[in-house]
Amino acid sequence: MNAAVPLHRRAIAELIGTALLVAIGPGAAAVDAAYHGTVTHVGVSLAFALIIMTAIVGFGAISGAHINPAVTIALWSRRHIPGRDAAAYVCAQCAGAALGAAAIMAIVGSAAATASATVPSLSTGAAFGIEFVLSALLMLAILGVTTTPAFASVAPLAIGLTVGVCALAGGPLTGASMNPARSLGPALITGIWQAHWIYWAAPITGMLAAVWGYTWIREPRP
Repeated sequence: MNAAVPLHRRAIAELIGTALLVAIGPGAAAVDAAYHGTVTHVGVSLAFALIIMTAIVGFGAISGAHINPAVTIALWSRRHIPGRDAAAYVCAQCAGAALGAAAIMAIVGSAAATASATVPSLSTGAAFGIEFVLSALLMLAILGVTTTPAFASVAPLAIGLTVGVCALAGGPLTGASMNPARSLGPALITGIWQAHWIYWAAPITGMLAAVWGYTWIREPRP
């Protein structure tokens, strides 16, 4: 996050970044459904990885490219971002997700757009656990590259690949959301709210656990 940039401009960056994430990531899943598997599961995972890399390169120096309410909330819990800024970010992210999802609907239609929604294919408890773990892993990757100056240059690659790997492993199980806004946008346009609470509770608690655990491990102790 660049505090020198006015908050409203950082919020706009978060809105655009999240809109692109939803339009390209879940959008790839919708295109795959519309065109009979031409994108494939691997292709969808790659789309997520690459759009995350692009968003970080494009907006990282402006807003930090959180593009994820769970990331913002976890960082706010450790006072890495002020409460007022965090609230603006989360609102912008949710608005951006809605715009990205609307673009999916406009391009592929309502039937294919249902493929962009996140719905667990296993029990509620198992889905929560998977989203919790994947979200924690993503936050650990974010913290690892953003708190170590030597790794800063590879942040887009490291974070993007983490999202891609998680999508490869968890996509068929839960959609590998790790991002409340990513799930909110498609839910708004498709009306699919099945177990939607998981996609808020698990990413937020998983990332909170990661950021507090990472801080406890890394900070020097007397």
